Amino acid sequence: MPSSSRRVTQQDIARMTGVSQTTVSIVLNERDDAAVRIAPETREKVLAAIRRTGYVADPIARRLAAQRNRFLGVFTYEPVFPAGLGDFYHPFLVGIEECAERIGCDLLLFTSAPVVDGRRRIFSQDNRLRLADGCILLGRWLDPEELARLIAEGQPFVSVGRRDDAGGPVPYVGADYPAATAAQVRRAAELGHRRIAYVGEGGGPESHADRFRGFTTAVAGAGITGIHIKPGKEALNELIKQRVTAVFVEEFADGAQLADEAVRRGLRVPEDLSFVALGDPTRPASTDLDFTGYRIPRREMGWQAVEVLSAVLEGADGDRQRLLPCEPVTGATLAVARA
Repeated sequence: MPSSSRRVTQQDIARMTGVSQTTVSIVLNERDDAAVRIAPETREKVLAAIRRTGYVADPIARRLAAQRNRFLGVFTYEPVFPAGLGDFYHPFLVGIEECAERIGCDLLLFTSAPVVDGRRRIFSQDNRLRLADGCILLGRWLDPEELARLIAEGQPFVSVGRRDDAGGPVPYVGADYPAATAAQVRRAAELGHRRIAYVGEGGGPESHADRFRGFTTAVAGAGITGIHIKPGKEALNELIKQRVTAVFVEEFADGAQLADEAVRRGLRVPEDLSFVALGDPTRPASTDLDFTGYRIPRREMGWQAVEVLSAVLEGADGDRQRLLPCEPVTGATLAVARA
């Protein structure tokens, strides 16, 4: 029971009843339509807790909530619909749409932002994000300066993907790349691999830096040798020169290309050279190989990004920075290390 010295909040009601704060808000606003359905027993449980605690909604907050448009924006720094990238971004958009529908909000997809140096920009002559109550930012790379300005101006937003602080904590829902990558490294070590390589940039977007951090940390913990090789024409030559037995690829397409080249040179995959893909393809990749690695929880990330944005808009306390576990994929490209 919350202390009697402070006002009972929606978060308190949610914690007491074991439901989400969004559910409490829906019950309080007496919404029950085709898009938003709360089970009768859940509704009664929430109402009972409200009666028991004497909860009274903040009238100012209720009035502000009533003035909201119930539009949530989705801003993409990169095009999300071309054939080459559509499959990667589609699950994020599905999760966003499903949760928005669940809480009775419509979506605005912002696509008219100007392109500067090959990337869209939020801030130009005007900030169209203000057409929506709040916005979800989607893309592998987000401009830190724009994030800092959004925070400074109090613009409600949530990033899909972990982001470094930008003048303050950035609300996000991301994938736990360090833990997922480290687990794959430990698995390779258990199979006898003692010289493994990370093929990728290892820096730049937080998603790349997080993968590389998980790799280096796990290599040190396993007491094996880890080598960083940049992708490119000489990558396979360097792998052979360094006597690497397992390759961890930052980008799935780089792994597919390297594996095909290795086979053309007479190497067996995975017997002579094993491969681990650190996530789903972000660009076209043609291969018949069933890659070992992990899948990114893209749909769930989109769904939870809407949940976090809803909490931000309601001014609720709670976890505004979430990392979700990735799903391991056994695949067929990681084998016992050759003697």
